Amino acid sequence: MSSEPNGSSPWHDPEPVVSGSGPGWRQRLREQPRVLRRWPSWGAVAGALLFYSVSLTPSLLPRAWWLQGLCAGVTAAIGYALGAFLGWVASRLRRLRTDSAPDVRLRRGAWGLLAGLGLAGVVLVTAFSARWQGDVRRAVSLPAHVPWLGWAAVPLVALLVGGLLVLVARLLRLGTGLVGHGLSRFVPRQVGYGIGIVVLAVVVVGVVQGFLLSAALSVAESAASLADSGTAPGIVQPTLPTLSGSPASAESWDSLGFQGRNFVGEATTAAELSAFSGRPATDPVRVYVGLRAADTLDGRAALAVSELERTGGFRRKVLAVMATTGSGWVNPQTTAPLEFMYNGDSALVAVQYSYLPSWVSVLTEDEAADAGKALFDAVYAKWSTLPPATRPKRVVFGESLGSYATEQAFGGSLAELSARTDGALLVGPTYDNPLWKRLTAEREPGSPAWRPDAGGGVTVRFAQTPSDLDLPPGPWRRPRTLYLQNGSDPIVWWSPGLAVHRPDWLDRPRAADVSTAMRWYPLITFWQVACDLVDANGVPDNHGHRYGTMPTTGWAAVVPPPGWTAADTERLKDLMATRAGR
Repeated sequence: MSSEPNGSSPWHDPEPVVSGSGPGWRQRLREQPRVLRRWPSWGAVAGALLFYSVSLTPSLLPRAWWLQGLCAGVTAAIGYALGAFLGWVASRLRRLRTDSAPDVRLRRGAWGLLAGLGLAGVVLVTAFSARWQGDVRRAVSLPAHVPWLGWAAVPLVALLVGGLLVLVARLLRLGTGLVGHGLSRFVPRQVGYGIGIVVLAVVVVGVVQGFLLSAALSVAESAASLADSGTAPGIVQPTLPTLSGSPASAESWDSLGFQGRNFVGEATTAAELSAFSGRPATDPVRVYVGLRAADTLDGRAALAVSELERTGGFRRKVLAVMATTGSGWVNPQTTAPLEFMYNGDSALVAVQYSYLPSWVSVLTEDEAADAGKALFDAVYAKWSTLPPATRPKRVVFGESLGSYATEQAFGGSLAELSARTDGALLVGPTYDNPLWKRLTAEREPGSPAWRPDAGGGVTVRFAQTPSDLDLPPGPWRRPRTLYLQNGSDPIVWWSPGLAVHRPDWLDRPRAADVSTAMRWYPLITFWQVACDLVDANGVPDNHGHRYGTMPTTGWAAVVPPPGWTAADTERLKDLMATRAGR
C-alpha cells in the first residue's frame, strides 16, 4: 500500500503549501509534528455539521440553551472524528485505484458547496429546533415557548465546546507524533508510531483513571463531607425518643449527617397524624445511622438494628427498610405516606453509605449494593427471631440508586424479594438494576418497555399514573412489587447501549410524555439522553425524575392498612402535595 503523501494522517488532508518557503523549510515542517499543521478535512467538517444538526432533534426532556449548546458541541466533535476517519478511508480507497490527486476545481467546489449548505443548514436547523423544543416542553406539561435570544447562542456554544474538544484531540495526536518521531531513529517509522499510540493510550487512561478520576472523587468527597456536617434551615434536634439523634438515642445528632438530620427532623408528628385520621395517633419511629457512626457497613447496620430495638420499631405494624441515594437522601414523599396510612404505628430505617450524590457515587455502585444488603439482612435476622404473631409487615423502598441497592439486597431475584418481604416500592430504577432489566427484557409480547407486562402482573407491576396499576387486567397477588417509572425519566432510560442499539422504549406506542418526533441515532441519542440527566428534576411532577405524589398511590397499592380506601388515598395525596409546597 502506498504511503500518505506529505506524511498526512487519517485525520487530515495534505498540508497546504506555505508561500515563500523553500524545500528545506517544508522538509523540517513535515518532520516536526504540529497541532495546527493542517486544516480540518472536508469529511471532518461535514461530519461535525451533520452531527450538530441531528443533536438538535428532540430528546426526552427540554433543555436550556446552554445545555443544548454543550450537548451539540460534544456531538459535533464526535461527528468531526467520524467524518475525518471516513474521509481517510475514502482517500485510501481512491489511491488504490489512482495516484492522482482530486482536481483542484473539484475540491474548491466541494468546499464551497459544504460552506454554503453547512451554514444554511446550521441556521435552519437551529431555528427549527426551537419548534422541536416546544413539542418536548408540551409533552412534559410546560409552556411551549422557547426564548429566541438564548437559543440563538446555541451554535456559538457548540462551536466553542466542539473546538476545544478537537484541540485536545490534536494535542493528543501531537504527543503521539512526537513519541513516534523520536522512536523512528531506532525502529522503523510505522513501529515507532505504533508504539507512540500505545504509550499515549496507556498514559491517557492512566492519568484519567488513576489520577484525575481518583483526585476528582477525593475532592468531591471532601466537599460533600463538609456539606454533610451542615443542617438545613428549620431542622432542629428532635426530643422524641422514637427518633434517632434525640437525647435518648445512641446515635448523636451530629453523627447523622445532613440528610440524616433531615430524615428524622421531618418526621410526621402525632398531632398531624391525628388531624388526618381523626383518631389518637402514635409517634412514628425513624431510625437513621450516619456514615460517621461506624467504619463498616455491617457496623452501621448493627447500630440500626440496635436503634430499632430501643425505639420499639420491631413492635410496630409496618417496618420499612429505606435504601438511600448516594448522599444518604430519602425522598420525604416516600416516607410520610406510610406514617399517615398507619397513623404513626410505623418504623422507617435507613443507613448512609456515602457523602457523594448519586450521580457521582454511581461510579462506586457496588458500595450501594453492599449497603442495601447489609441493612436488610441485619433487620431481617432480628425480625426472624420475633414471635410470628408480633412481627411487623416488612417492606422495602429504593429510589434511583437506592432501587439498585434494594434489588441487589435480594440478588436481583423476584422470588427472593417476594419471599422475604411483604411488599416493595421501587422508584426511578437505573439501567443497571438487575431485576428491572430482566423483567423488562422478558415482558409479555406486545407490552411496551415503559409499562411492561411481567408475567401477567401477578406479582410485579409498572406505573406512571394511577390508572397503570390496573394493567394488565387480572389479579395482583400479595406480596406486591411496584415500579414507578416515568416515560421521560432519563435516569431510567439512559444506558451505554443507546450508543449502538435503538431502545425499545421508542417503539410505538410511546409513553404520553415522550415526543413523537424523537428518533434514535447511533452515538447521538446516547449523548442526548446523557444531557437530559443534568436537569432530570427540572420538569413538573410526573415527568422526568419527579414522581410527585405517585409514591402515596404506590404505598396504598402495595401495603395498605386494613380498611384503607381509595378516598383515603386521594385525601392523602392532596395532603402530600400541600406538604411538598410548604
